[in-house]
Amino acid sequence: MTLTRFSGFPEAKVAVVALPDLVFTDLVPQIDDLAELKVTLLVLRRLAQMQSDAAPWITLAELQADPVVRVALGDAADAHLADALTRAVQRGVLLVAEWQLSDGTAEQRYLANSPRGRAALRAMQRGVEPARAVKMTRPNIFALYEQTVGPLTAILSEDLIDAEKTYPAEWIEEAFHEAASRNKRNWRYIQAILERWRREGKDEADRRDREADPRRYIEGKYKDLIQH
Repeated sequence: MTLTRFSGFPEAKVAVVALPDLVFTDLVPQIDDLAELKVTLLVLRRLAQMQSDAAPWITLAELQADPVVRVALGDAADAHLADALTRAVQRGVLLVAEWQLSDGTAEQRYLANSPRGRAALRAMQRGVEPARAVKMTRPNIFALYEQTVGPLTAILSEDLIDAEKTYPAEWIEEAFHEAASRNKRNWRYIQAILERWRREGKDEADRRDREADPRRYIEGKYKDLIQH
């Protein structure tokens, strides 16, 4: 088995996620299923990144769309995710509420099994929806690169710093997710997305993207640098 080597933590400041020490002393030693362990840590990470007056929750659809979750679970990610979430709920780490949306569809919402989480779950079971004023802590561009593309080099670090100064943070995050969803884990591809948004305006580029060929980013300035 060939291991993918972690390149180490970068010198640049990276985002920090605070989790209770019990996660590592009591919970991790209990979990003997790799997918359950990955999903538990990734869900707790997402919940810890949220700021909300009530206990934050995350939906099944949001987890299915998370590129980090999909990479972590590999092939048949949705099936592994469903099984791991079931195990985490049975273990008592997570709580799940089924919420009826206005269009009649049901939405699965996952919360941490904490005092605030239990209170929010009881409220949802009574038909009361706690306000979800959520603000996500955005990972910096170095973390996004290593999560989406791979190990970072010194030369690329300079390009990433320049990009972080040039483009809005939300554009950078969306571009990485766009590349991951198309399995184009290449900085030049991501850079081409950002440059196109800067040149054409993001809203206009998005409108055209819905009508364009999916190979649009591999034409033009970066076509010789991108593997496809």
